[in-house]
Amino acid sequence: MQPLIDNARTFGQRPEEFARLAEGQSPQVLFITCSDSRVVPALITGARPGQLFELRTAGNIVPPHTSQHPTSEAATIEYAVEVLGVRDIVVCGHSHCGAVGALVRGDDLTAVPAVRDWLAHATPRPAGQAEDPEVAMGVQAHVLTQLLRLRSYPCVERKLAEGQLGLHAWYYEVHTGAVRAHRPQTDTFESL
Repeated sequence: MQPLIDNARTFGQRPEEFARLAEGQSPQVLFITCSDSRVVPALITGARPGQLFELRTAGNIVPPHTSQHPTSEAATIEYAVEVLGVRDIVVCGHSHCGAVGALVRGDDLTAVPAVRDWLAHATPRPAGQAEDPEVAMGVQAHVLTQLLRLRSYPCVERKLAEGQLGLHAWYYEVHTGAVRAHRPQTDTFESL
């Protein structure tokens, strides 16, 4: 913890670098990814403060849209699309994902009921090799499922129909740093 505290102390000693951020934000991209500590959107993309609007959830899950009981995730997506006017949404899964791995393997999650119930939103269960520590195939299928789920959000559906929004599926390899993007023409994930 101490290195984090030390950096936080020195971070605020450069106010001139951050003064413009007080004027507001206008990110062009909503980046939805896993809460895994090895996945750092700004590091992966090279983004500076104010360039990415981030939504991090266990397993980069986009829950089903509902107007009866809105979720924090739905509020974040709606705000990014309607208020901030993001032009693109990236759903980025990653290798060695514990959440997707648990789904692929069919792990017993009764000891962590909140996790179990959250992962139920990932349906259908991603295919993949249970013995594959990268769970690449499962993660990639899961990312595409979450991208499809995004399309059911009214604000996303409308902006897509108007040609004002792009959706992107990415797969980040924790062990190499490589990023692959889904290419609909070939239905494969290829290097950026």
